[in-house]
Amino acid sequence: MKYLLVALLVGLAGCEDQYRYKCQNPDNFAKPECQKPKCQFTQTCPEYLVAPILEKQVNAVQQSNQSASEPNTGK
Repeated sequence: MKYLLVALLVGLAGCEDQYRYKCQNPDNFAKPECQKPKCQFTQTCPEYLVAPILEKQVNAVQQSNQSASEPNTGK
């Protein structure tokens, strides 16, 4: 019984979120390497890699980056 418990604990210790590509991780959507044009050559942009459920998060990050990069021209 002890060996089964130890084997189970060791097996569960290796469980964690892993992504094949860095830009698949929602925490990395706003990083420069996950933004166009840098990610287009390698095709690792988040919109190419994520499931449709996460598409809203990708779009929200892109919109916030665009609004931050646009100069305030309103007078």
